[in-house]
Amino acid sequence: MTERTRYQQNIIRNYYENRDAIALQRAQELITELYLSEGKKRQKYWESLAGHLQKLGVKDDVIAHLRKQDDPQLVAQIIQKLAG
Repeated sequence: MTERTRYQQNIIRNYYENRDAIALQRAQELITELYLSEGKKRQKYWESLAGHLQKLGVKDDVIAHLRKQDDPQLVAQIIQKLAG
């Protein structure tokens, strides 16, 4: 395996330091997509959103409840609490 350059090491380190912020931003973007989508596309966004919510530390039972309710506004409220 080749050695990483200092530049590559910095990129990797910065990614892991900002992983929570990246997951939060992506979750916010997915909420917007949920409002606008329906059908199979909506289910795909829910799957992606569930993964980002797990990265943010939201419990699996809460995520399951949100998916069952299928209400982007509830997810937006949780994201707002996480961002604040």
